[in-house]
Amino acid sequence: MITTSSYCPTVSVVVPLFNTERYIGATLASVLAQTFTDFEVIVVDDGSTDRGPTIVAQLTDARVRIFSQYNRGLAGARNAGIREARGRFIAFLDADDLWHQEKLAEHMAVLDARPEVGLTFSHSRLIDDDGVDLGLTQTPSTQPFTPEVVFCRNPVGNGSAPVLRRAALDSIAYYDEGRGRIAWFDENFRQSEDIECWTRIVATTAWELEVIPRALTDYRVAQGGLSANTDKQLESWQRFRAKVKCYAPHLDATAGNRAEAYQLRYLARRAVMAGDGKKALQLMARALGLSPQIVREEPARTLATLGAAAVIRALPRPISQALMSQGMTTAGQMNRRVLARG
Repeated sequence: MITTSSYCPTVSVVVPLFNTERYIGATLASVLAQTFTDFEVIVVDDGSTDRGPTIVAQLTDARVRIFSQYNRGLAGARNAGIREARGRFIAFLDADDLWHQEKLAEHMAVLDARPEVGLTFSHSRLIDDDGVDLGLTQTPSTQPFTPEVVFCRNPVGNGSAPVLRRAALDSIAYYDEGRGRIAWFDENFRQSEDIECWTRIVATTAWELEVIPRALTDYRVAQGGLSANTDKQLESWQRFRAKVKCYAPHLDATAGNRAEAYQLRYLARRAVMAGDGKKALQLMARALGLSPQIVREEPARTLATLGAAAVIRALPRPISQALMSQGMTTAGQMNRRVLARG
């Protein structure tokens, strides 16, 4: 529903929408159920060809606005949403993810208490296509969130976890000459656009990052085709690294190889989850060749990824999939026990 009210809400929630009719209703319901209610929702229909925009337009909550554009990707959709936003704070939520009802309230408490913080993010619970809890949680492995940590480890994790000050985003805004408009996210990236934005904030401004140590975001992990685009994801990440080298050359010189090694390890884990042991081993070999330091810094996760890749490569697919399923169940149980202990 589009409104013309001049009222300025505290938070603008930007939701890029592209062919996600299966999820968008639940996604928006999770926003409208927030205990913090002073917000608007800006849904950017990024060239959808399904019923997603119709589902949004049928909502009667006056806080929801929707408008359409030709497909520009996540970066372009987020930029369009920021441009329309009226709030002093901007939250991002992908159209297939979910928020817990205290999400905005907890972020606003941190942002109100700490004016030096420009970007807050929460832990994220991983769910599958059907919304089933996978028993795994995205949590930052290292603090404080220095430029090196953000570049190497992307502690934010996903695009539905952060809530930012508008002022922090405006501090990195630039004029995109090729497209003739102001940009915050770099629309030359169809992937890695979020980590590029977070890195630019922490590497080029004085704004700080802060984590809320609760799983307030449900991040949907599509099980199909997890390794199909690892080459494309790596190519996009390497272009991101090349951009970092332009605006923060010292950061790339001191941490670039290690950051790329961690990205290769991440892609290897995705290949493992997809059952592609050969691809996972290739990625791990490249990671260790670039920076053996990741074994010393995170021995358990690095060696576990390497071992899982080797097992999946060696065993018949039905057996390796059964082992992976059992491993994820065990990891989920351990993860829940750790979170319960706080």
